[in-house]
Amino acid sequence: MRKTALAAILAILLRGGPAPARSPEAEAVCTQAAGIARELTEISGLKLLHTVPCDFITKEKVNEFVKQRVKAAASREELRAEELVLKKFGFVPPDFDLARSTVDLLTEQATAFYDYDRRKLFITESTPAETREPVLAHELSHALADQHFHLARFIRKGRESDDGSTARMAVMEGQAQWLMSEYLARKAGQSLRKSPELAAMMSAVSSDAGGQNPVYENAPLYLRESLIFPYTKGMLFQNALIQRDGQDGFAEPFRRAPLSTQQIIHPEEYFSSVKPTQPALPRPHLPRGYKPLVGGTIGEADHAILIELFAGKQAAADISPHWRGCVFEVRENKKAGRAALLYAAEWDSEESARAYFAFYQEALGKKWKKMTVSAETASSMDGTGDDGRFELRRDGAIVTSVEGLAP
Repeated sequence: MRKTALAAILAILLRGGPAPARSPEAEAVCTQAAGIARELTEISGLKLLHTVPCDFITKEKVNEFVKQRVKAAASREELRAEELVLKKFGFVPPDFDLARSTVDLLTEQATAFYDYDRRKLFITESTPAETREPVLAHELSHALADQHFHLARFIRKGRESDDGSTARMAVMEGQAQWLMSEYLARKAGQSLRKSPELAAMMSAVSSDAGGQNPVYENAPLYLRESLIFPYTKGMLFQNALIQRDGQDGFAEPFRRAPLSTQQIIHPEEYFSSVKPTQPALPRPHLPRGYKPLVGGTIGEADHAILIELFAGKQAAADISPHWRGCVFEVRENKKAGRAALLYAAEWDSEESARAYFAFYQEALGKKWKKMTVSAETASSMDGTGDDGRFELRRDGAIVTSVEGLAP
């Protein structure tokens, strides 16, 4: 999935805004940073190479900065293309506004930033006093990683793959979440290293919005899950590395970055270096005038969201782990006002592909208001939907779909 704006959502959590005037309250909060940093270096074995400046920022400044960053991260055409892909797959409703939703969601969620350009962290003034210590621990963990592994470069190298980019974000956020959680656990006389169950529990807690975030709670499932994935699944991935490699597990994913969200969800796939496949796209006969608009990959994490959206959590848990690779492309004919979706997903067996084929048949009927089937066999279905004609196929372990063809 092309996540230009969504990647900006997460990347912006690592980048600060304009520096506000230093306040006495900020001074009091930031004095905790040195002690927290010492604890984090002991946990990780990574030395703090230099102190990290700290300050406050208002929610108004956050909102202003987010708007600027979204504009800088993606052009209007890129945002339009990304939004179109989300609507084509049915991840979001037809009236969804990606840019506005991105700004509103991030403004609500932001509690702190680490600016890896200026090597400085900021805490929003609205952050409750009782959460400032863990927030500092999380952002200082980013600073510690940045001093050793250069986070800006790490992010840039992941842009070649959409799913791989999300996996890299999960490395960064998951590690910071794990270190923060271990810091808090040690204060209570416990340790995630000695209790994998505690790590799972703390990961589950971090995914709970707790009824305090109305923008988040009213956002489409896709946006909510994309936002929390790097923190929750990333933390469990980091815990698996620590269980296997000890302190070496902090450096390993930066030196050998995971290639897919599947490797994050299933660390054993990372340990075994299992690479995603690249199934061939269907090749429909399109009239003259269609040009490639956007293309990319949809990983296991996004497939789990898609399946949950149309068939529920249990179906997502049953089908998505069998994902092996996926590519898609949207071709647009602006003059005709049409956009065609070309999509191919490979699964680990014919049985898994049959299950996904059956799901996708159901999903087509749910994401459109009207669907008419004109021909159907055990491995194919043709018909028309809200945006035109479609051709759904299963060939062995590969499921393909072409949607949005002219009637």
